[in-house]
Amino acid sequence: MTGEPLTITTRRLDAQRLLVADIVRLSRRIPVFPVERLMRLGVVDEARRRCGVRIGWAAIFLKAYALVARDRPALRSWIVPALLPLVGRPRWATSPVSVASLALSRPRGEETPAADRNLDPDAIWWARIREPDAFALPDLQALVSRHMVEPVEEVFRRQLELRMVPRLLRRIVLRWNLRSASAKRALRIGTFSLSTLAGEGCSNRGHPTFLTSSLSYDPLDDAGRMRVTLLADHRLIDGVPAARALMALEEMLTGAITRELITLAANSAASPPVSRTPATGP
Repeated sequence: MTGEPLTITTRRLDAQRLLVADIVRLSRRIPVFPVERLMRLGVVDEARRRCGVRIGWAAIFLKAYALVARDRPALRSWIVPALLPLVGRPRWATSPVSVASLALSRPRGEETPAADRNLDPDAIWWARIREPDAFALPDLQALVSRHMVEPVEEVFRRQLELRMVPRLLRRIVLRWNLRSASAKRALRIGTFSLSTLAGEGCSNRGHPTFLTSSLSYDPLDDAGRMRVTLLADHRLIDGVPAARALMALEEMLTGAITRELITLAANSAASPPVSRTPATGP
């Protein structure tokens, strides 16, 4: 009834929300800036719809961007701070290959208390995919789908372990990974990330990231256009190189990626129909 006092309930943030908060906290230290390009990708969409297997946009962008990064070391690099601030000099660290960090939203695992699942049913999970450019698109899509449907205890074991670490120690681990020049750094947190809400009909062009570059894309419009955003760390990437990377990405999507999709469609048409279970997610 109107006029009755409100009863406010409070709960402690659970381990998942605390992990996200720690990642956002680190992301605020990275001087990223957005560069956007309105791409004409109708030909890509038409080719993927003709395939006998489902190929989502996430797999397409992961492979295309990793192919572009082959010739652009900055897209596979990160800053390693000086050991002695104000005295030493920061360094570049460059991975020989790309490692994608794909943000996925899916229900929490059974290890989460029921009360927390009811309050916040979905969680962000980060899939690490090494060398997405080395996969055929159906295999890459299968890997993305695996991270969407298999038990989180199996495909996100390391994330589950990290979020149960005491918070102070977890912050130290995350900060160490961010600043390390070790090869494990790329494998643990990636060289670039992809985060999108296009499947929900929305955009998230300013999503937090602590990697040197991060991609996001909007839903495809009726004219076959898609706005693609690249968040870039200004310490390593300037505006013109970022813009040229997006231009190369569009050329890769409408060129090599479209040709692969057309080949897949042709092979599907030449093969007898096979019963398939629809994939879910990106």
